[in-house]
Amino acid sequence: MNLWRLIAKPFLALSLALVLLQGCSWIRSWGDPEPGDPAPLVEFEESLKVRKIWSTSIGDGMGKQGLSMAPVYSSGILIAADYEGRLAAVDAESGRMKWQLKTKQPFSGGPGLDDDHIYMGTIDGRVIAYDRSGGAELWNAQVSSEVLSPPASADGIVAVRCIDGRVFGLDAVSGRRLWIYDHKVPLLALRGEADLLIRAGIVFVGYDDGSVVALRLADGSVVWSQAISSQEGRTELERLADIGQQMVIVASDLIVSSYKSRIVSLAADSGRLLWFKDISSATGVVVDRTNLSVSEKNDDLWMLDRRNGSTIWKVDQLTNRGLTRPAFYGDYVVVGDQEGYLHWLDSEIGSFVARNRAGKNGFAAAPLTVGTTMYVLTQKGDLIAFRAGSAL
Repeated sequence: MNLWRLIAKPFLALSLALVLLQGCSWIRSWGDPEPGDPAPLVEFEESLKVRKIWSTSIGDGMGKQGLSMAPVYSSGILIAADYEGRLAAVDAESGRMKWQLKTKQPFSGGPGLDDDHIYMGTIDGRVIAYDRSGGAELWNAQVSSEVLSPPASADGIVAVRCIDGRVFGLDAVSGRRLWIYDHKVPLLALRGEADLLIRAGIVFVGYDDGSVVALRLADGSVVWSQAISSQEGRTELERLADIGQQMVIVASDLIVSSYKSRIVSLAADSGRLLWFKDISSATGVVVDRTNLSVSEKNDDLWMLDRRNGSTIWKVDQLTNRGLTRPAFYGDYVVVGDQEGYLHWLDSEIGSFVARNRAGKNGFAAAPLTVGTTMYVLTQKGDLIAFRAGSAL
């Protein structure tokens, strides 16, 4: 029973709360945070100057459907979308809109890119290819269910993951179905899917049951399958084991997180376990040289050695702030929170060096670093560019 909610109700509830509090050796003050409240902002002396370079609106953002459609960068252009079917190409240096479509498609996954196409998935189970140069629709293919992760393309084949566990291989030119891989998924899962990762003709798929499967891109055949975490637990909530949103390949190592229990490094060619660390994360990992950063489920921020998983530092002052996946920016690591703040930390020692606010409603995806510019997309659909330090 939450007594502090009862207090907001009429007199009878207030009386009951006071009776229940009698005999307690403590009484919390009205301003004290409750368990689960976001940690208060840390006070520190800022040593890094951060400046907003430009901002532009990309429609209505992500809505209230729990979507995460990260902007993607290629050849000086940012591609971004909103949940109501707006698709835009923005000049990454100036923020000027190159072109914009109002498709009215119920976008839920994307954008995915290759040299010629932009691929978007929809809530009603379609994959749509658009021309990169101007946004003309090229083809529209039906798949089995909602598409929450960006379609991934290589070697003339588009791999598409559906919410029902199926992965489709589609012809990049026509959208024709080439193959299907089917995988059973649990009844309850987090809202979102691990992004597909393609490397050297292999598609790596992270599943809601805590497993990673490697498929041959040419025909969808299984190369290997590895369980990262188990689905043990008394309730469906306790059994949540989803693979984190972003997997990373460095050299021959595949690094993966899971919501339930651990980060692991696997041999990409065989799935063999190389090392693991007991850190839970739904947002996935990011790597810069030998550094690996991750936001834990409880919003502790970690820096690890990606070669063996050893801890470099841990910051526990952002608890319950709803952190994004971190991003590296030069000698710094940056993470956003649900209140729209960007927290900048020294990547070597984990000390806070700057804080700025991009909005009030949090972020649609993790920050994106390209050269000396960092881009963020807010839940409300604002695409913003920042620069810091010597890049100003």
